[in-house]
Amino acid sequence: MAFSQVEVLPNGLRLAVEERPWTPGVALQLLLPVGAVNDPEGMEGAASLLEGWLWKGAGSRDARALADAFDELGVRRGSSSALEHTTFAAQFLADKLEAVLSLFADLLMRPHLPTEALEAVRQIALQELASLEDQPPKKMFSALRRAVFASNHGRNPSGNKAHLETMTAEALREDFARRYTPQGAIVALVGGISFEQAKEAMQNALGDWSGSGAGYPPVELTPPRAIHLEQDTAQVQIGLIYPDVTIDHPEFYSARLASQVLSGGSSSRLFTEVREKRGLVYSVYAAPNGVKGYSYLTAYAGTTPERADETLRVMQAEIARLSEGVREDELIRTKIGLRAALVMQDESSRSRAASIARDLYMLGRVRTLDEIEAQIAAVDVERINRHLASHPYQNPWIATLGPRKLAGVE
Repeated sequence: MAFSQVEVLPNGLRLAVEERPWTPGVALQLLLPVGAVNDPEGMEGAASLLEGWLWKGAGSRDARALADAFDELGVRRGSSSALEHTTFAAQFLADKLEAVLSLFADLLMRPHLPTEALEAVRQIALQELASLEDQPPKKMFSALRRAVFASNHGRNPSGNKAHLETMTAEALREDFARRYTPQGAIVALVGGISFEQAKEAMQNALGDWSGSGAGYPPVELTPPRAIHLEQDTAQVQIGLIYPDVTIDHPEFYSARLASQVLSGGSSSRLFTEVREKRGLVYSVYAAPNGVKGYSYLTAYAGTTPERADETLRVMQAEIARLSEGVREDELIRTKIGLRAALVMQDESSRSRAASIARDLYMLGRVRTLDEIEAQIAAVDVERINRHLASHPYQNPWIATLGPRKLAGVE
């Protein structure tokens, strides 16, 4: 079992390295706390625009030369901007580490951010935002998150149309200088390199990177309520969000296993009761989710207008029924499924780098697979049922999207 070494570099950047000397490759995950949650007021979508704009040239290279430089090193790469952070991922051969980090240093410290390239980036962002209209489930959940959070955690990572259309190059450059800093940034490296080698390469490439960062707003919630989005569709989208225990709670894995009992495959309760027995839906699931400092359980169903009221009632009843406990056979099955997923994830250097960065962001430390497996193994029927009895899933926020309101929905 490999262990991650973590160190905070002098400029505030956190470096985590998991040595895997048996592999010639390296997976890199760079996480920056730059997302919709700390977009400036009146600039919702700025993080999304910056993530795309950065690739339009950096250092001594224009956009084409920058892409060629990565390709010549054999780097598989990608980036994305989300609610809480922007991430850059890369996979490459270990002997290319210094050259790859040099290119990322240009992106982070010396981007061109050319005015003439901004409009194309803006149009892509506007198209992504407009695509919500063609994705009813995504549109419904976007509205539901806004209903749940009074803080910026309810923002749409794709941005706000009016803001996207009016943001200037000058304002975005100022925002870049304020938020793209090493404070709160995390670099996770997994593969055939040593910690000392990685640390020296990081210092050489990013040691001069500086800045204080933008900070992270506190989570604020609204009282649970129900909302409806009127749309002339042949299906009804139903979404629920229930408060849950956070990742640092001692019963976090009791809650994770309970969510698997609820929605962990074709033998799970929601699938069996809502779809198989009653034929109410074409899709139904529940999944744990959350932001830094707050966790929740999300549930979804897609159905017809005629079956929507019953679907909502049955879903809520099944989720509430968890407080009565789970059976031994259900727990055994979900433990096997969850452990298999963890093992498969750990075998991928790319997935492991992402989970290391996520752990450091959410927890401030890295969990080993052994630690997680031990915590899962420690949950027995008595323990999980005690947790579910004391932490029932109730009083959800509810959203529906369709041609009519459901009973009990505004």
